[in-house]
Amino acid sequence: MSVQERIKQQIQSDKIVLYMKGTPTAPLCGFSARSTQLLGACGARFTAIDVLTDPEIREGIKQYSSWPTIPQLYINGEFIGGCDIITELYQKGELQKLVTEVQG
Repeated sequence: MSVQERIKQQIQSDKIVLYMKGTPTAPLCGFSARSTQLLGACGARFTAIDVLTDPEIREGIKQYSSWPTIPQLYINGEFIGGCDIITELYQKGELQKLVTEVQG
């Protein structure tokens, strides 16, 4: 299975998927920490994928989304964005709406 197929499967495996550095309980970069905090503030139940444990995924996700940085958030299989976009959506109240829509 190619790395792109693996990523597609991961994104389809859960309604909310965050590609990040580290884990939600031990993030290894400030942007990943901020993203998990904001998702937590929305009550999101999400799958976190640590790109530092898999170099193929780390590079492959950048190609998959055409987005050069990590973290990357996917909701319902759709690329939402990185930390700046997650922060902006949260501040506007839109992240909370997206989470509520997919988790009910």
